[in-house]
Amino acid sequence: MSTGTSTFVIRWFNFLIMILGVGVICFGVWMSTRHDQCHRTLTVPVMCLGAVILLISLVGFVGALKNITFLLWVYLVLLLLILVAILAFTVLAFIITNNGSGHAVSGIRFKEYHLQDYSIWFLKEINNTKNWGRLKSCFLMSEDCNNLPKKYKTLKEFKSAELTPIEAGCCRPPSECGYPAINASFYDLSYHPTSTSKDCKLYKNAQNVKCYDCDSCKAGVAQYMKAEWRIVAVLNLILFVILAAVYFVACCARRNASTENSSK
Repeated sequence: MSTGTSTFVIRWFNFLIMILGVGVICFGVWMSTRHDQCHRTLTVPVMCLGAVILLISLVGFVGALKNITFLLWVYLVLLLLILVAILAFTVLAFIITNNGSGHAVSGIRFKEYHLQDYSIWFLKEINNTKNWGRLKSCFLMSEDCNNLPKKYKTLKEFKSAELTPIEAGCCRPPSECGYPAINASFYDLSYHPTSTSKDCKLYKNAQNVKCYDCDSCKAGVAQYMKAEWRIVAVLNLILFVILAAVYFVACCARRNASTENSSK
C-alpha cells in the first residue's frame, strides 16, 4: 500500500474515532448529572473508556499526519493490545453465556428461568449481596412490575403476553407455587403453596418486595445479562475485523514513514 493511501486512511479513521471518544466522554458527563444511582455508577467507566479512545486515536492521528515513526509504533502496540483484549473478552463472553435457557410452563406464553442453569460466573456476580442490592434498587426505580396491570388489563392478556425475563422472574411468584393470580401484579397468597421452594415464601404483593429476593428473579436477570453479553460478543467480532484491517493499514503507514525518514 502506498504512503499516501495508508496515511490518509489512518488519519481520517482516527479523526472519526477522536470525535467518537469526545462523544463518549460527553455521554459520561451527562450520566453524572442523573439523579438515580443506576446511571451514575456507570459514569466513571464510560468516561475512562472515552478518554482511552480519544488518547489512542490522537496518537494514531498525529503519527500519520506528521509521519512520526515513534508515534505510529506506539499506536500499533496499543492497537494490538486492544485486539488481544477484544478477542479474549469475546471468547469469554461466548463461554459464560453458553448455559441457561427458559423453561416453558403450561397455561402461560412466557418462559420461566432457573438460577442453577447459568454459569458459575453469573451465579457469583448475582449472588454477591452488594451487586444484588444495587440491581434491586434499579428494579424498584424502573417500576416495571407496577406497570404490568396497565399493560395487561385482563388475566388472559397477561398469560398470553411475552414477558421479559426480569418481568417473569421478579414481578410474580414462580408457577410451581400455585398461587392464583388476581391480576397482573396481585396474587392470592392465602392459597397453600404446592412447592417447597423458598421463592414461594419470599414473594409478597407489596410493590417494594414482589419477588426481588427470589432465585427466579436472579435467574431472570442472568438471562437478560446473557442476551446482552451475546449481543456485545457479536459486535466485538465485527469490531475485531475492522480493527484488524486498520492494524494492517497502520503497519503499512509505519513502514512507509520509516522508509521516508531514513531516506532524508
